[in-house]
Amino acid sequence: MSKKYFGTDGIRGRVGEAPITAEFMLRLGWAAGRVFAKKGYSHILIGKDTRISGYMFESALEAGIISAGVNISMLGPMPTPAIAYLTRTFHAQAGIVISASHNPYYDNGIKFFSGEGKKLPDEIEFAIEAELENSLYTVESHALGKATRIPDAAGRYIEFCKSTAPAGIELNGLKLAVDCAHGATYHIAPSVFKELGATVRTMGVNPDGLNINENCGSTKPELLRQMVLEQGCDLGIAFDGDGDRVMMVDHKGETLDGDELIYIIADQRHRENRLRGGVVGTLMSNLGMELALKAMGIPFERAQVGDRYVLEQLVKQDWQLGGESSGHIICLDKVTTGDGIVAALQVLGAMSRSGKSLHALKQGMKKMPQTMVNVRLAQRGDPTQDPVVQKAVTHTEQKLGDQGRVLLRLSGTEPLVRVMVEGEDEALVCQLANDLAGSVQKAMS
Repeated sequence: MSKKYFGTDGIRGRVGEAPITAEFMLRLGWAAGRVFAKKGYSHILIGKDTRISGYMFESALEAGIISAGVNISMLGPMPTPAIAYLTRTFHAQAGIVISASHNPYYDNGIKFFSGEGKKLPDEIEFAIEAELENSLYTVESHALGKATRIPDAAGRYIEFCKSTAPAGIELNGLKLAVDCAHGATYHIAPSVFKELGATVRTMGVNPDGLNINENCGSTKPELLRQMVLEQGCDLGIAFDGDGDRVMMVDHKGETLDGDELIYIIADQRHRENRLRGGVVGTLMSNLGMELALKAMGIPFERAQVGDRYVLEQLVKQDWQLGGESSGHIICLDKVTTGDGIVAALQVLGAMSRSGKSLHALKQGMKKMPQTMVNVRLAQRGDPTQDPVVQKAVTHTEQKLGDQGRVLLRLSGTEPLVRVMVEGEDEALVCQLANDLAGSVQKAMS
C-alpha cells in the first residue's frame, strides 16, 4: 500500500501548494499528536532549518500537537541530525524536523524521528495518514499539551559533535574553509572546528530566510572552491541546508563527493582494524568506490537510494559505515542518521592520523566517469515504465557492455526523473546519458 503524503524523506513540496500549507501542518501536527498520544507518547521535539516558512509551520505544528494533548519542546534552527540526537538525549518519544534539506527557500517539508533518533517505521506513517482523514478536535483544556524552549540546544550538540572526533585528532595548524549554505549549521559547524583547534574561514553563515542553499552549500561548491584556492586553505567543507550532507574540496580545488569521503573513512578504519564488516552504498554509488573497497577486501552492498534504505541495510548486516554520493554519510557507531559535521570529523581524523592531505587520501579510489541528467516531470506518471524508454535503456546498456551501468529512478524529494549513466569512456557516457534523457523527455510529451 502506497502512502499519500510521506515520501522517502518525509513530506516535501513548494510552500503554499498542498500539502505544504499552514492548514495542512496544523492537521498534521494534530494527527501525529493523536497517533503518538494513543501510544502513550507525551513529549515531542521540534526543530527547523533557516528558511522563512519555518516560523509559520513551527507555529502550526505546535498548535496541532498541543491540541492533541502532547507536550513539545522547541529547538529553533538546528541541523537535522542534531534533532535526531537531542530526541534521544532528552528521552523524547519523537522529533520533528521542518526542512527541505538542499532545496531552495520556497520549498519546505516535514520529517519525523522516533525516540531512538531513527526514521519513523512505516506503520506509524500510515497511522498518521489515516488520522489525517478524521475531523480535528481539541482535547479538554486540562489535557492540553504544553510548549517549552530548549535554549542550550546548540551548545549541547556542539559538545556531542566534538565527542565523536577520532581519538588523537589534531586540527591545530589546519586552515579550513567552511560553507554552511546559510542553513542550519551556521551557528554550529564553525564552533566545532574552531574548538578542536582549526583556523576557520566561513561563508554561508548569514541566513536571512531566503538565501538558504543559494549558490552555496554541498550542491554548489564553486564559491567554496574559490575560497580554498584564494585563501590557501588546506581544504573546504560544504554542508547542505539542514546539515545532513557534506562535500569537501581539497587544497588543489578538486571536489570530493560522498563516495570519495566514504572511501577515505573506510580505508582509515580498515587500516586500524576499526571497520566492522563492510560498507553500504546505493544504486547511485560510483563503481570506482566499489572496486577500490573490494581491492582492500572490504565487502560492499548497494541499497535503494535514500538514507533510510542505507540505514536498514547497515542494521541488517550489522555494519557501521554507509551513505550516498550526495554526501549523506552514516557512521552508525557515532550517530543514527546522516550527519555532515560528524562525517567531516571522521575524514579530518583520517588526515590527522595518517599525516596525509585530503588530496593524497583520495588517490586510492579511481572514480568512473558518471553523468546524471535530471529530467523535470511536468505531470504525474512514471516515464521509466514507458516501453520506448525501456527500449532506450536496453540500447544504452548494450553500448556500455560490461564496463558500465545505467539507472533511471524517480526522485523521492523532487518532481524529477534522474538519468544516470556510468562507464569507462567519459565522452560516451555523457552522450548516452543525454540521449537517454531525451528519450525520457519525449515519453512525457
